Amino acid sequence: MTLDTRLAEDSARTWREPGHRPSAVPEELRPPAPGTPTRERFRLLWERHRLRRQRAEEHLQKSQDPERGLPVASSGTVMTYLRGLLRSRGGLVVVVTLANAFAAGAGLAVPMLLGRLVDAVVEAGGRPADGLLTRFGLLVVGVLVAQAVLTFLAKWLAAVLGQAVLAEAREHVIRAVLRLPLGRVESASTGDLVTRVTRDVGSMSGAVRWALPEFIIGAVTVLLTVGAMILNSWALAVPTLVTASLSLWQVRRYLQRAPAAYLLEGATYSQINTSLTETVEGARTVETFGMQPERRRAAVDDIDVSSQAERYGLVLRNLLFAIMDMAFSLPRVITLVVGALLYSRGAVTLGQLTTAMLYIETFYGPFDRLVGTVDRLQVGIASTTRLLGIAEVPPDRTPGTASPEGSDLAGRGLRYAYRDGQDVLHGIDLSLRHGERLAIVGPSGSGKSTLGRLLSGIHGPREGSVTVGGVELVELPLEALRREVALVTQEHHVFRGTVRDNVVLAREGADDAEVWRALSTVDADTWVAALPEGLDTVLGSGNQTLTPAQAQQVALARLILADPHTLVLDEATSLIDPRTARHLEGSMNALLTNRTVVAIAHRLHTAHDADRIAVVQDGRVVELGSHDELMAADGEYAALWRAWTS
Repeated sequence: MTLDTRLAEDSARTWREPGHRPSAVPEELRPPAPGTPTRERFRLLWERHRLRRQRAEEHLQKSQDPERGLPVASSGTVMTYLRGLLRSRGGLVVVVTLANAFAAGAGLAVPMLLGRLVDAVVEAGGRPADGLLTRFGLLVVGVLVAQAVLTFLAKWLAAVLGQAVLAEAREHVIRAVLRLPLGRVESASTGDLVTRVTRDVGSMSGAVRWALPEFIIGAVTVLLTVGAMILNSWALAVPTLVTASLSLWQVRRYLQRAPAAYLLEGATYSQINTSLTETVEGARTVETFGMQPERRRAAVDDIDVSSQAERYGLVLRNLLFAIMDMAFSLPRVITLVVGALLYSRGAVTLGQLTTAMLYIETFYGPFDRLVGTVDRLQVGIASTTRLLGIAEVPPDRTPGTASPEGSDLAGRGLRYAYRDGQDVLHGIDLSLRHGERLAIVGPSGSGKSTLGRLLSGIHGPREGSVTVGGVELVELPLEALRREVALVTQEHHVFRGTVRDNVVLAREGADDAEVWRALSTVDADTWVAALPEGLDTVLGSGNQTLTPAQAQQVALARLILADPHTLVLDEATSLIDPRTARHLEGSMNALLTNRTVVAIAHRLHTAHDADRIAVVQDGRVVELGSHDELMAADGEYAALWRAWTS
């Protein structure tokens, strides 16, 4: 039985057994019971670590399955992308590297000078020559001043590099998010997408701004220190090089397993955000039905699973740091013992031994930071794989160069499935002449809204085609598509910005006169003029709030400004009270004149005045005709109308 199966069964018992609050963590991952023998306790702890590793690797494999939500990019893709970012700034990378090399070189000069001073004092029988200490002090001060200046310059240049890379990376992520097919966004977990554009962007930001420059600094310092140690005395450098090489084995082992651990952590954060979002969005339902205990249990279960994922990463890091601490401590003792032996035989001088001991301290500080930086980079790389995974979602359209000849909208043999093998539309044929009004009616779940999305180009059909002026909608660039066909749904959104900003989203560059004309068409000009700053009033969270009716009017004003020749209205006024909706629909008649209109009608009075009515049932058009024709046929539409008006 897999861990996921065990988790699913354990969570399901919450609903089967009232009052039972099981942990979302399977029994194998729970702490050993009190009184467990030491040997058995260690065995259980090791088994828990093995199972956590299994779970992390299973998640890594699942995350690479394109059918499971938003994908995760491969490590090769990430490295290629990062190389491209750095290659585009190759000159700055070289300057940063050289500046750090000079700063590190200045720092390495001080131990060498101290070693030479010790040898000079020993040769002088313990009495340094006159002025020697003064000259040495001035030289050290000069070196330290030079090192401080070079270090400042190096860190400043590294910060410039990090910020430049971060800016380009963020722009890449934003472009990737904005080009996501809407259908894929709707099918993905809300928590997953939110986590990627918040936590993962933050992790990537920290890695680029801090870890990347520190990695360059640490790598340059470590390499130069190794060179200086060998130049001072290769025999005294051997203990440090051997222990450092042995510790690199654990570093390599860590780097092989850490990505899966960090990806698993990111996935658990996505689940936490998903549950939290569901609870917040459904707060009224939760309160109405007294679901607070269930929602709290769900949140605690998600946190339990997340803590197990974090424990796996923590164990990996603890093992790494334990090896690193040992690698730091042993060389000091070994080098001192070996140095004393070599000094007694005249193989090295006291100054060389002094320099070697100072270099050990100089080496392990940057080496320790370098390993810590690698760990920070692993977090950033794991987040970057999730962010770049967004860019790997294939486009749902292939824009061509053909231009529509006319404005007739036609759908032929339309089939669509949200899941493989489960079509929700079954071979629908519809043709609309310019200026015609078509109402699509049918019971809930019959496929009306899905058909509307296909006719507006939101989704591409699985089979068949939707054309406007003889050109497939999925072959039109989005900018051109929205000039041809626009969809207004029951959902609407007011973005944080001024009233003007919210309306001109449909057509950038529109002047105030055009904005007021659009608002006047939907009868929104009166209440907008009454706002504190008119068009400059800021809307959105924490600012001026709008009623659902006002927000819908803003959305319709955008539509008017976009000025498409075909409108697909998915009950665009359903969130407005009936009196206001009637008034708004009446004021829109002038806008709808000489335009093709497809109205997804959940309320049949919308369909009554349409030129034709398409009755959709179980994903098929079962009736097509005018209101009078369908009433005379006494079929499905007549039954719906009688039920509506009774």
